[in-house]
Amino acid sequence: MASAHLEAARSDPRCRVVAVGGSSLERASRFCAENDLDAAPYGSIESLLADAAVDVVVLATPNDLHAEETVLAARAGKHILIEKPAALDIASLEESVAAVAEAGVTTLVGFVLHWNPMFDLISAQIQQGLLGRIFYAEVNYWHEVGDWYQGFAWARTRAAGGNALLCAGCHAVDALRYFTGSEITALSALATRDGTAHEYPSTTVFVCELASGAIGKVSASLGARMPYQFDVDLLGTQGSVRNNRLYSKQFPGLDGFVEFPVERPDSADVVSHPFTGELGHMFDCLDQGTDTELNLAGTVNTHHACIAAEISASEGGRRVELPLARP
Repeated sequence: MASAHLEAARSDPRCRVVAVGGSSLERASRFCAENDLDAAPYGSIESLLADAAVDVVVLATPNDLHAEETVLAARAGKHILIEKPAALDIASLEESVAAVAEAGVTTLVGFVLHWNPMFDLISAQIQQGLLGRIFYAEVNYWHEVGDWYQGFAWARTRAAGGNALLCAGCHAVDALRYFTGSEITALSALATRDGTAHEYPSTTVFVCELASGAIGKVSASLGARMPYQFDVDLLGTQGSVRNNRLYSKQFPGLDGFVEFPVERPDSADVVSHPFTGELGHMFDCLDQGTDTELNLAGTVNTHHACIAAEISASEGGRRVELPLARP
């Protein structure tokens, strides 16, 4: 992830990489050397944040560190790109949201698929009214996350990975909210173990109610024995979408789906993800003095849903209302 963010930063003329932080000074120095990077290496987040040359910090660290590091970065007055998830529990999420609001810094949570061409296509179709009012949305994240993944040693644990949705399936929850333009108000979930080495049930599904009146379904499987799949299905009063395929009553005489030759989010290789568009959006907002479309406060509902699904599944699918109360 850090390497992918580095390439995105190098591609934008508005950015200069001035510092690299790691779990040790040696690792940070090695990263700089391996990437031919003229930047100051630091062995702790505190020392990096003390560098006055740093304006924006990218937190591409293990999941359980994101909230704490967000608070530190906000208090240091840095703008922050936070890899997803922003937090693993409600208390630390609230603390980071409060710290960001008090500091007045700009944030962007790394739901990078917002800049995928298929997402752009679907968003344009919705805005043009080709679907009408969306009454049902379904998004599935199916991916075999195992030893091939460099961070699997920590991602598989409950303490650092969280759960199937927090660890990776949160992309699907974010997409459901993005395309419906609505927040999740209640959900009911089930989860199962699928023979993988995760400490938590690595396949989870929930059905949900949205503030718009629509209903939805999200599933996340980190144990699917198949290539990476990210599927979006939307049903509206005027038409429907199935990934890059559209059917709409706005086109009289259409007797089937029209397929658009557009790049889909169907690769697990982070190099293929649109980090350049993500970071560019953050720089655009900083230039214009506006907030990002994925600021930390705006993703709170996504994180609540991921945590609520675990609660619901642990209690046999009990209906859980959002927002969750802080313990």
